[in-house]
Amino acid sequence: MSKTPYYITTAIAYTSGKPHIGNSYEIVLTDAIARFRRMQDYDVFFLTGTDEHGQKIEDKAREAGVTPKEFVDKVSGEIRGICDLLNTTYDKFIRTTDDYHEKAVQKIFEKLYNQGDIYKDEYEGYYCKPCESFWTETQAVDGKCPDCGREVKKAREEAYFLRLSKYQKRLEEHIEQNPDFIYPESRKKEMLNNFIKPGLQDLCVSRSSFKWGIPVTFDDKHVIYVWIDALSNYITALGYDPDGSGELYKKYWPADVHIIGKDIVRFHTIYWPIVLMALGEPLPKKVYGHPWLLIGMDKMSKSRGNTIYADEMVELFGVDAVRYYLLSEMPHANDGSLTYETFIERYNTDLANILGNLVNRTVAMANKYFDGTLPCNTAAGEFDDDLRAAALRVLPAMTKAIDEFRMADAVAEVIALARRSNKYIDETLPWALAKDETQRDRLSTVLYNLVESIRFIAVLLKPFTPDTASKILEQIGTDLDSLESLQTFGALPAGHTVGTATPLFARMDMAKMLAEIESRHQTVSDAQSAAESAKPKTVPGLAQIGIEDFAKVELTAAKVLDCVPVKRAKKLLCLTLDDGSGTPRTVASGIAKWYKPEDLIGHTVVCVTNLKPAVLCGVESQGMILAADCGEDVKVVLVDNVPAGAKIR
Repeated sequence: MSKTPYYITTAIAYTSGKPHIGNSYEIVLTDAIARFRRMQDYDVFFLTGTDEHGQKIEDKAREAGVTPKEFVDKVSGEIRGICDLLNTTYDKFIRTTDDYHEKAVQKIFEKLYNQGDIYKDEYEGYYCKPCESFWTETQAVDGKCPDCGREVKKAREEAYFLRLSKYQKRLEEHIEQNPDFIYPESRKKEMLNNFIKPGLQDLCVSRSSFKWGIPVTFDDKHVIYVWIDALSNYITALGYDPDGSGELYKKYWPADVHIIGKDIVRFHTIYWPIVLMALGEPLPKKVYGHPWLLIGMDKMSKSRGNTIYADEMVELFGVDAVRYYLLSEMPHANDGSLTYETFIERYNTDLANILGNLVNRTVAMANKYFDGTLPCNTAAGEFDDDLRAAALRVLPAMTKAIDEFRMADAVAEVIALARRSNKYIDETLPWALAKDETQRDRLSTVLYNLVESIRFIAVLLKPFTPDTASKILEQIGTDLDSLESLQTFGALPAGHTVGTATPLFARMDMAKMLAEIESRHQTVSDAQSAAESAKPKTVPGLAQIGIEDFAKVELTAAKVLDCVPVKRAKKLLCLTLDDGSGTPRTVASGIAKWYKPEDLIGHTVVCVTNLKPAVLCGVESQGMILAADCGEDVKVVLVDNVPAGAKIR
């Protein structure tokens, strides 16, 4: 009997730069669903990839002094590397610079043009380069993009347009007749009420003001714009061709679900369905717009300086810990939050205490009391039925949660079973049973029930923390890891032998870990500052600032009154400065590699005195001192002939 096909996709990542941890949430979420569907015996095809054309890429490549293709090759490689680092099991990684994709997109554009769904006209409006979106004067909010809030520029150019208006009624009917097409419900209401019902305007689908894109075959002044280029990846990856598609497309399309961020729901539920309608192809069954992962309460942004990357998190905590946090902390419809404090708390509570401790002490007791082999599982007693019922209810509850994209609820179901199993240990007191030889069969049964419950936990963790699940199964000595094996509590045979107890997650010291993180960030910040200082003064394409921007930085001569090492950070020195204000100023600086405290005491340095304070390894740093990058060396800028408090302009 053939398996049921299941096609799941992420949005393809834009190659303007390295993706932050919020972007990485999507690939982990999609991977967890794909892994679970495979466990359910679906024939899964999981697609991800990169979106590589556009004016922003062209500009960034020019600034970097490389070709656009060289630029996107590097960034796409970084994105794919992060997908691999996070142990995701995608079946195909598409790039919009792939030859087969570009040729298919050109054919799609030609087909839509030839049948009258694309026409040529002139566009005049407001353009947002970061979003690559055009807006009318009424749509722009105080001269800014309504999506990202950045400044928009007035633009006028010849372009080709897609007749969205022609398909508006049909799209509206499809959404209303297929209530799960846009998920969750709040996103559907937003699309219908805010965008579709007020009236759709025809969409600009080509550009003539830049060249980095797929050329329009019949008009060499134009390149095909993102809405047809990038969105078409979902079908070109399967071998779609307007002249006749291959078997992969026939097998997997329409997609079962597009997993995307809430900020691009409009493109996937209005523009993309209309492109498909115009092509005469089926629409995807569902589009799930997931919420954002915030840092504290703020959206991640390089300009805010609050960007965290997946590879940094993996280096600190491990792959499965990062996957676990991302999946367990993100709500279904509202934005999630990431702070190092909450990450460490959840790591210690869920992974080290509840899960790791359960597995470790159960396997250790089985080895201690029975040399690892449990001879009996028939001496039933109080609490057994409750544990059995708790185990058997998890799979149905978890399945329902995953079907509804409630991944945090799905993960919580598994941890609840681990918590119940720990309670079972406290209820049955195996160490007390071990003291009574007449209770040996009961002790064996208690440990058997625990090992079986742990097997349930390991199997159910496979979509979320696959490496940890494998380690648990190895420790309890079984390869019974199918969902089918969870239909009965007691699949392990009597006389089962466990492996060796090995800690899964070492508990972390909150203060020490936070100190290490602060030290790392300071090192990176210092390196970036040094790199900026080392840049030549005149570079083609270098972004320039006006005198008013420079005037915002307050530079003050400050005498070093005292200087001591920061105990919890080898790279930091803590300087006490006299900046002429009458109140000593404390500044932490990552210069301990190049300076001893006595090298600086008594000298006068240049300090940025209007910098927002930051806590570094327990020290509140109230500014930054200037230093020059001199190859392998760093030199603090000294102005000993200038009085403390003098303003430097």
